Amino acid sequence: MRIIALSTLKSFWADNPEFGDAIGPTLAWYQFALSADWRSPADVKRDINNASILKDGRVVFNIAGNKYRLVVWINYYNRVVYIRFIGSHKQYNKIDAQSI
Repeated sequence: MRIIALSTLKSFWADNPEFGDAIGPTLAWYQFALSADWRSPADVKRDINNASILKDGRVVFNIAGNKYRLVVWINYYNRVVYIRFIGSHKQYNKIDAQSI
């Protein structure tokens, strides 16, 4: 998969030093997703069982034991993952994952 954009993740770490413990788990997700071949939501669930599949290509991943949430939009046809949001579970509760 191609992932747009690693800079979103890097900004999260740089702008929020208190969330430094997210770096390792988020990079592990990033490396895994780079090597994945997700052609459908079922493929995502097969690879990451605790991923939450939303409408219209949105997926929510639990990072660092559900301490952080990562919201992406996946274009399955072109194999592109667009990072839409990363934040703490508390920050996630304040957004609409379907529209962010």
